[in-house]
Amino acid sequence: MNNNKLENKKVIVTGGAGFIGSHLCEELVKINANVISIDDMSAGHQSNTELLKNNNNFKFVNKSVTDTNGMDELFDGAYAIFHNAASKKNICDKDPKKDLNVNAEGALNLLEYSKKHKVERFIHASTGSVYGEPSIFPSTEDHPLSPVSYYGVSKLAGERYVDVFNHLYGLKTTILRYFHIYGPRQESNEFGGVVSIFLRNALAGTPLVIFGDGKQIRSFTWVKDLVSINLKAAVADEAVGQVYNAVSGIQISVLDLAKKIVEITGSKSEIVHGERLLGDIDYFDVSNQKVSNELGIEFEKDFWGTLECALSEYKKDF
Repeated sequence: MNNNKLENKKVIVTGGAGFIGSHLCEELVKINANVISIDDMSAGHQSNTELLKNNNNFKFVNKSVTDTNGMDELFDGAYAIFHNAASKKNICDKDPKKDLNVNAEGALNLLEYSKKHKVERFIHASTGSVYGEPSIFPSTEDHPLSPVSYYGVSKLAGERYVDVFNHLYGLKTTILRYFHIYGPRQESNEFGGVVSIFLRNALAGTPLVIFGDGKQIRSFTWVKDLVSINLKAAVADEAVGQVYNAVSGIQISVLDLAKKIVEITGSKSEIVHGERLLGDIDYFDVSNQKVSNELGIEFEKDFWGTLECALSEYKKDF
């Protein structure tokens, strides 16, 4: 599958100033796509796209996916949409209505404009949270969908809208379910993932807080692999109308992760335990067979080596 099909094509990346979106924008610019990054900066950072700001193939628009003003101009002539903007899981309990507005209504807005402007491909970032507490292992894309968090419910609503536009209007959609993505630029505040939070706390010498006993198993995926899946999904005929687990299969407990990060950073940080988070999932064992077989994805398996790469980025701040 040739990613050069995107060369000179106008593409939109929502959440383009965020952790994942910014990596995606960089790779799209490298293959000479004309990239419009839409981000309301609620979790994104201008520094994430600093390398692109003077590139003629890159344009940044400060905008929420819930704001439809000016959408026609942005979508006019667009070939593909990579929808990565989202209300994050760890803030959904604070404002579940905003969570619904961004993750469901926002997706619907983008789908409507994609249909109106005859966008060729719509790549939708979803989440493993739509499964809820897994009951079948390894979990394939056919696993029952029973989310146990506001975030999972709102992201599942977004998926259902995507399915409707595929089935009713023939929009060429692909749904990617993300799992515990890690890498450089990941937020280490409340919007971030456990890897980035632990890395920054270890470097700062502050406690690494584990919510629960730490025996929870997570399935981590290197951000560059996720970008490859997005790009291939946008050009592969096989991907149209499909759902893929975007997951490497690397399994590590939260406690082992904390211990190893303290070790590799030489930190004196304590590992402390807090109250278990509401809706937290204990165990992930997720199949990536479908995305590997159909899109030819070969995943990075050197978790600790790539973690060292991410660490080098965080060290710049200390």
